[in-house]
Order: sequence, then structure tokens, then C-alpha cells
Amino acid sequence: MERPRLETAAEQQKKSNDMMVTRIRKLLTRYPVMVEVSTSVQQAAQQMSEAQASALLVLKEGSDNPRYSFKDSEGQTWQMFGILTDSDFRTRVVAEGLSPQTTVGEVVSSRLITVQSDASVNEAMLTMLRNNVHHLPVLYRQRPVGVVHLSDIIRYETHSGLYLVSNIFNQSSTQGLARLAPDVRAAFVRMVQEDANSQMVGSALSTIGRSFTRRLLEMAEAELGPPPVAYCFMVNGSMARNEQSIVTDQDNALILSDEFIAEQHDAYFYALAKIVSDGLDACGYTYCKGDVMATNTQWRQPLHVWKSYFKDWMANPTPERLLHSSIFFDLDSCYGEDHYVETLQDLIADTAPKSPLFLAAMARNALNRTPPLGFFRTFVMEQDGKHNNSINLKRRGTAPMVDLVRIHALACGSKAQNSFQRLNDIGKTQLLATGMSEKLSYAFEFLCMSRLRHQMIDLQEDRPPDNNIEPENVEDSERHTLKDAFQVLSNAQKFLKFRYPMPAQRQGR
Repeated sequence: MERPRLETAAEQQKKSNDMMVTRIRKLLTRYPVMVEVSTSVQQAAQQMSEAQASALLVLKEGSDNPRYSFKDSEGQTWQMFGILTDSDFRTRVVAEGLSPQTTVGEVVSSRLITVQSDASVNEAMLTMLRNNVHHLPVLYRQRPVGVVHLSDIIRYETHSGLYLVSNIFNQSSTQGLARLAPDVRAAFVRMVQEDANSQMVGSALSTIGRSFTRRLLEMAEAELGPPPVAYCFMVNGSMARNEQSIVTDQDNALILSDEFIAEQHDAYFYALAKIVSDGLDACGYTYCKGDVMATNTQWRQPLHVWKSYFKDWMANPTPERLLHSSIFFDLDSCYGEDHYVETLQDLIADTAPKSPLFLAAMARNALNRTPPLGFFRTFVMEQDGKHNNSINLKRRGTAPMVDLVRIHALACGSKAQNSFQRLNDIGKTQLLATGMSEKLSYAFEFLCMSRLRHQMIDLQEDRPPDNNIEPENVEDSERHTLKDAFQVLSNAQKFLKFRYPMPAQRQGR
């Protein structure tokens, strides 16, 4: 029964998105200004001025790139070649002293980041965030139908993630950043109200969190001076997976250049880490209770030490040793030398699939947190004295699902960090039965959305958001589907124990 009901819930969520989420085409007010590659920059500027447009699209004849090829009303084939913005005119034409007769093809940016006209405003916003662009060509299939600008989205929603990110980078103090915390909560509430799915919410909140982190690092460098050696500020856990909710702490570390000499350089990097960690706490990203922060000397090390950490964790694993280190197997670069993290991701992807002891130890830890189902599929409530009539959706649902998916991803050598992307990679292998990765994806999405909706209601009713729901206060349909999702997780955990058994010689230790 769980599969049809979970599929139905997923389909209802998609239909709700289709009906409730504003499509980017609704923000378009004019057709795009388009010119050929042979048009002079002077003519192009005149057309932009006449149309009061801040960008134009550059076209060329032919269909070299089918992704952007289309036919006009006369049947001629064109392809979108690039985009030229008012900023490009200032920096590439005027500032360079180019002739007015220079063609747009010589100065145009051919890096095309586009969005389809039926994409949601949230999707367009995330595309802008990820690619650091302020203009997005909007396509209907391959045909350009408009250009949306940052200001168009800001006019639509002043509490959008994009507006927030822009505002974050305009702040010059920790106090200014901390004052934006209510805007983060407002953006979260709006996204959930508009039925954005958990991937959209998680990605937006993670992007906002990364922006706070990056701005704090910029401010720290301005205060302390240039770093003495190169570094990468690494994020871990939910931020690395792009799965943050409004209830989150900070998990981060510093990967330093192998030229790092502790006696000469560590004082600088400790000070930098302290500024960032204290600033994040002030902005609502509480200190990590497990001390997984760059302020901890153990997690502020040169690249070769980080390599040795991961090699040791995978070569000499025990459940106890991995209990507090599994979070580092969700890792991404936030600032600095991205290739440091990529080096570690490559190391993990190459080594983990060939390390059965490591996978078995990780699997044993993943079974420490089980879904709250008893006999006859009744809910088992928390017994911590505070929430005896509730279920902690993170501890008993999303977290064990993340753990389970991570292990399968490690086993198949996936370099993805996001759980849904990991499930896609897993589904391409023979690790799970056909359709199982899809079933896990349905279950994970439902658990995530139940958690996010609960947190939204907490905020709307002026309560501190948490992860605890009371089943008796949940509608019958959601309660039944929750049981289905938990059953999927329970079955998957049973398979996990079977798939990655602890070798006999290790079991007796």
C-alpha cells in the first residue's frame, strides 16, 4: 500500500506546484530585444535605449547548437549566441575604448544561462543564485520569449532568496547580517506556502547560508588582512547537501594549503574561523554541539592531513570512530580553493567502493536511528520527557534516510552530495532492486515536506520551530502517508544490514 499512496502524494505535490507556484512567464512584460552578431555596438545600444531594456540577445544564423536553435516566422533558422547587458557595454566596450563599429559578436558573453518559460519564479531565482547572474533569457522550448532581470523578481517578492543574497552582500557588519534573520524566516515561510518542493526550499536556504558564510569570510579577510596561505572553507552536513531547513546549526572546516606552517599561520586562521563561527551564530546558525567547526584545531588542517583523515577513516573503520566523522562525507566548498574539496571527493569516490569494512561500519551506525513504527504500524512516540506525544521527524525520519542514502552512494562511487542526486546515481546501478531508489525518493520528499510544513506552522504561530510533530494533530491522510514513508525507510534499513554485513572477524571485537 505504501508505494501507491506515496506516489499519489508526490503527484498531488506536483499538481499543487503547477497550480500554486508563479511561473516566470508571468513576470515578462515585453519581447526580448534581439540583434544579429554582425550588428555594431552603437546600433545595439540605440536599440536597447529605445526599448528601455537592460539586456539584448545576440543571434546568429544556423543551428550549430540545437539547444538554442529556432525558426522565425519566415522559416529561417537562428540560434541564440549570447547575451549583452548594460553592464557589458560599460565594462567591455566603453571602458576598453572600443570603436562604435565593433560588432556585438566580438564582445558578447557566450555563456548562456537560461530558464524555460514554465519554470517557477523560485527556480529562476535559484538559477540566478547558483550562477551569479542578474539577467536570464526565458525560452519557450528553444525560442527566446523574454529576458527576466533581478529587479523583476525583487518586485515580485521582496522576501525572495535572491533579494536576501543581494542584501547579505551589501552588509558591512555582523550586526547588519544578524538583522536579516527575520527575512530568512519570511522567505522560508513564503516558499513553503507556495508549495515549493523540499529540494527547492533546501537549495534556497543552503544558498542563503553559504552567502552569510561567504560575506563573513570577506569581512574577516578585510579585518585580518590577506590570508598567509591559500585555503578552502568547507561546509558539511545539510549545507553541503543543499538540504537545509530553517532549524539548523553550523558544520564547517578549513582545508589549508600544504604550505601551511602552524606556528606561523594558525593564529590567522583561528581568528578567521572565530569571526565566521561567531557571526553565523549571531545570524541564527547555532554553534555545532559536536564541535564540527573550523575553530576546532582538528578541523583546521592542511590538505595532506585531510587526506590522511579520510584514508584512515576508510582503512581502519569502527562504528565508534565513524560515529562523529560521518558528517564529513557530506562535503562541499563554500569559499576559496574549490579544488581542495574536489580532491577529497575524488579520494572518497575512488576508495569507498573498495572498502567493505568501512561501508559495514557506516551501515551499523546508520541503524542506530530507526523509524518510529511499532507492531501493527503504530507510531512509537519519543521518550525524552519533553515530547512524549510527538515524533522527531529529523531524528527518526530524514536523518536516518540521509545516512542510508549516503552509504549506498559511497558504495557506488557517486560524487553527488545532495540526497536526491545520490538516489539518481544509485538508481543507475544494481545496488538496489528496480524502482527502489524512486520509492526512497518519494518517501524522503514526503518526510522532508512534513518537517518543513511543521516548521512553517511553528513560525506562523510565533513558536520556535522544531522537528517534533504530534501525530494526533495531523490529518488522517498525512498520518497514513507518514506511516508508508516510515515503512519504506524501515524496509530499506533491513536491506542495508543485509547488504553491508560486518565481517565475522570484526563482529567479535
